[in-house]
Amino acid sequence: MTTTNTLFVVGGATATGKTATSIWLAQAFGTEILSADSRQFYREMSIGTAKPTLAERQQAPHHFIDSLGVADDYSVGNFEQDALKVLEQIFQTRKTAILTGGSGLYLNAVCAGLDVFPAISVETKNRVAAGEQTKGLEWLQAQLAELDPVYFSKIDRQNPARLRRAVEVCLESGRPYSSFLVQHKPTRPFHPVYLLLELPRAELYARIEARVDAMMEAGLEAEARTLIPWRHRPALRTVGYEEWFDFFDGKISRAEAIEKIKQHSRNYAKRQATWFRKHGDWTVFHPDDREGIMAFCTAQLSRNPAQDATI
Repeated sequence: MTTTNTLFVVGGATATGKTATSIWLAQAFGTEILSADSRQFYREMSIGTAKPTLAERQQAPHHFIDSLGVADDYSVGNFEQDALKVLEQIFQTRKTAILTGGSGLYLNAVCAGLDVFPAISVETKNRVAAGEQTKGLEWLQAQLAELDPVYFSKIDRQNPARLRRAVEVCLESGRPYSSFLVQHKPTRPFHPVYLLLELPRAELYARIEARVDAMMEAGLEAEARTLIPWRHRPALRTVGYEEWFDFFDGKISRAEAIEKIKQHSRNYAKRQATWFRKHGDWTVFHPDDREGIMAFCTAQLSRNPAQDATI
């Protein structure tokens, strides 16, 4: 399948400049941006998610920012279908679009489709939840190492949600999770071009420190306090909010909460960077290298290759 439509996929760890780069590209190519940051979907979560400001959103059309409430149920499968509908509309009048985010799962869902997994029974969910609750992250790691050593060698072993999901699939199906990852992928009516933004570690960590300080000045603590009623929702199980809930519960001090947000943000950025290095055909740029980025994008447009790339 060939197509003249191009989707520029701007990936990278947190604080690498994805928002500014995506806006600049959207302006340069006269197109629109789809946000694949699942936490920025939620209207009530703005400061702690580093959501593009209203001023930034006025510089280029954005989709999926503030599209949900924290009480809404929304899956990566829902996002895949909704994003494809938005892209279909954009490509009716434009030849390019921008997809940006730091989660490979959401980017991959749009570009390559999701693998089909068995439905998980309540019994299996409860079994895994009980094991995790009583024995912690180490139990999930040990279970997956035994049930699917192939996938265990690739997964982010500090991500309980990914571990939990893989263990559930293994137990429910009696098959390794990795066996579901080799299914035929659907074709897409666009050609994805992958740009990965990277910074030297010291520069990235300095940006993270500055970003958290700016969040504090903007009122992150107060924002987190308003979200206490929904603290157990999946959307709130994330860096920048869970630390405040521990502070509100008296488990840590305010200073510790702030330091943990910085530490956990650094840890998260490191895991993201590791994932991007291991998966996909990314071309790496420093976010300030706009001349190089533009030259690359222009060259990709001139090639008009068959749509056969996946992350």
